[in-house]
Amino acid sequence: MTEQAVPVTLHILNKEYKIACPADKQDELLASAQLLDQQMRELRDSGKVIGPDRIAVVAALNLAHELKQLQKQNNTLCDEFFDRLIEMRHKIEHVLGGDSN
Repeated sequence: MTEQAVPVTLHILNKEYKIACPADKQDELLASAQLLDQQMRELRDSGKVIGPDRIAVVAALNLAHELKQLQKQNNTLCDEFFDRLIEMRHKIEHVLGGDSN
């Protein structure tokens, strides 16, 4: 059964947005909106970026860049974890006397 979307009101850089969202995702949406609002306010207050459209684009680029960095870090950690699991498997097989690989 598909959950019904309910309207959620977001406040981003002094503007109000109503977004339809599944009830179980509301907290995540609100947290995301709060993060975006914070980023946009910091950019606006720095005076380096002027205009709401430019502020939104720069904030989105900053968040996308951070996401890409975290994805890269996650991939590296997954690779390291996988390599360590293989090492542990070989050590266990060696200890048990079953060098099958």
